[in-house]
Amino acid sequence: MIELVRTDSANPDFAELVFLLDAELHVRDGDDHSFFAQFNKIDTIKEVVVAYHDELPVGCGAIKPFSQDIAEVKRMFVLPEFRGQGIAGRVLEDLEQWAAQLQFNYLILETGKAMPEAIRLYTKNGFEIIPNYGQYANIESSVCMKKPLLPENVLR
Repeated sequence: MIELVRTDSANPDFAELVFLLDAELHVRDGDDHSFFAQFNKIDTIKEVVVAYHDELPVGCGAIKPFSQDIAEVKRMFVLPEFRGQGIAGRVLEDLEQWAAQLQFNYLILETGKAMPEAIRLYTKNGFEIIPNYGQYANIESSVCMKKPLLPENVLR
């Protein structure tokens, strides 16, 4: 049984999962890791979802404001031994609902070409690839995506 808990970046379980995420990204990103790491600080994130399996934190994700009507998905991660069970999709769906409740109209995100499973997750959940934005504009290894949030997301 998976339980989703809405919290913020002060949550120690979230911090531990992000530590594990960063370790995995360090391997995947290689020499580019320090560039990406500077955009992934968690100290001021107010909207965080942590997934628990029998009280064990197994996954997480967050959103943060990017502009007045756009929130950015950040820090999506599921422990390797819990992948393939739909946990990331559930976390993402809850983040979408939360963003809609907060009156955002769109979600955006950046992932890497070295993360094909992440690209599949986001595409499966209605995100479309867009031109790279902001600090990722000229980064060949980045893939940026966007999804409109519909008002009915708030009602679910």
